[in-house]
Amino acid sequence: MVYQGPLQGERLRSAELESPARRLFVKGAAGLGATFASSSFLSAAVPAQAQSHQQARPGNEIRPVQDGWGPFTPSSGAGRYLQIVYPPSTTTGELQLGVTYTLWIPDGIQTVRAVIVHQHGASIPAAQAGATAAYDLHWQALAKKWDCVLLGPSYRVLNDAIDLTPGGAELWFDPRQGSDRVFLRALDEFAAKSGHAEIASVPWCLWGHSGGGIWANVMSMLHPDRVLAAFLRSGTAAMFRSRNEFIQPTVTPATYEIPTMVNFGVGERGNRPWDGSIATFEEYRAQGAPIGLAPDPRTAHYCGDSRYLAIPFFEACLQMRLSEWTKILKPVDLSSAWLAIPFGGTAVSAAEFKDDPKKAVWLPNAHVAKIWMEYVKSGTVADTSTPPAPVNVRVGADANHGNEIKWDAEVDIVSGLGGFIVLRDGHGIARIPTQPPESVYGRPLFQGLSFHDTPIAPLPQMVHVDTSAKAGVKHVYTVIALSSAGVPSEPSSAATIA
Repeated sequence: MVYQGPLQGERLRSAELESPARRLFVKGAAGLGATFASSSFLSAAVPAQAQSHQQARPGNEIRPVQDGWGPFTPSSGAGRYLQIVYPPSTTTGELQLGVTYTLWIPDGIQTVRAVIVHQHGASIPAAQAGATAAYDLHWQALAKKWDCVLLGPSYRVLNDAIDLTPGGAELWFDPRQGSDRVFLRALDEFAAKSGHAEIASVPWCLWGHSGGGIWANVMSMLHPDRVLAAFLRSGTAAMFRSRNEFIQPTVTPATYEIPTMVNFGVGERGNRPWDGSIATFEEYRAQGAPIGLAPDPRTAHYCGDSRYLAIPFFEACLQMRLSEWTKILKPVDLSSAWLAIPFGGTAVSAAEFKDDPKKAVWLPNAHVAKIWMEYVKSGTVADTSTPPAPVNVRVGADANHGNEIKWDAEVDIVSGLGGFIVLRDGHGIARIPTQPPESVYGRPLFQGLSFHDTPIAPLPQMVHVDTSAKAGVKHVYTVIALSSAGVPSEPSSAATIA
């Protein structure tokens, strides 16, 4: 595992990410007045803090640091992490904010086929939450399956402004303010540092929340030939049409060829994320674009269980568009499409659809259509499949505490990883995580789930210390994995103290 790039900037502890102000906001988000990003209200109790940025050369070896900005000790030893940090520029037209890019590369990958970008939203808490995006085991499972890398940018905003105020988020979520060029520069540097030159030229899957959705949407217009698919959670360029400084980018015919899903919470009705998402859907669909609309009935601005729609959507698009040539994307196969009436709950094959197809929700295939139908009704997606059993269980004696059990685990790409049960001599002794989450934004995950669809720092480890083990007794340990839906795996192979 390799960490590259120094850290800089103000530190905010992970406890601040789940503040009482945020929890109160989640409960009352549906009743807020018109505003673009409810995330800007999350941190009302967290003072805007000035950040110091030191000039630093990317590429320096560093050790993980346990704080809110990272880098973090990963939950799994799988893969390789690279990190690049850029300081803010003082040159007009260049990015006026510092940014940290963290890249995860799967083990054994021969040729990188695409970059999956998980882009956070506006505000200081959102930017800090984005620092853990590349460490997410569930999103890593998607990247690993399709020979992709996972990229988590974290822009060092200085306040919670959503305009061009010095230090504000619009300085990055409008790519034309400089984040476009810095993003491309980072890909070039990652290509050189990783030994995978193709990272500089492969296509992108863009996931964005709130301001990150705006960024992903505009990047789709600036680089339509590079975007394999886009998932826009509560953020599109259209929601900023009333802002004079945010000049609406040109939507070219090539942009209308990108498979896209707009997703938002019904609690956002009457606010900019709702209005902008619907406007984008209607305008794109009128041009024949392959775009879907997925209102989440359970949430407001927080991401909830949207990953259980986003990941299979990207899977379908990766399968459909990747080719044997890294720089060439296949066109969208419209023959496999399913269609649905917006804000309805039933999808049918395109051949069976009787209404105007240019006003219909587009879905890439029958599998995603089934998931979509469940998601728009319930806000989540059920799963009864059995997750993979943990592997490489090993036990060591800790003279001061007891027996230390460690293990590794593959993550179920359908439901993610909910946690583990540790068994001693066939009887359960611990459930990991041991404590329930302080705030619940969706189905509980082993790494936690933030407002922003990212793990909670510090990241949990696959380890348990059995403090009640009897001295001198050779206990037998096994571990069971749980999916986020609570489905248990088969027990792991047994292990005892060597």
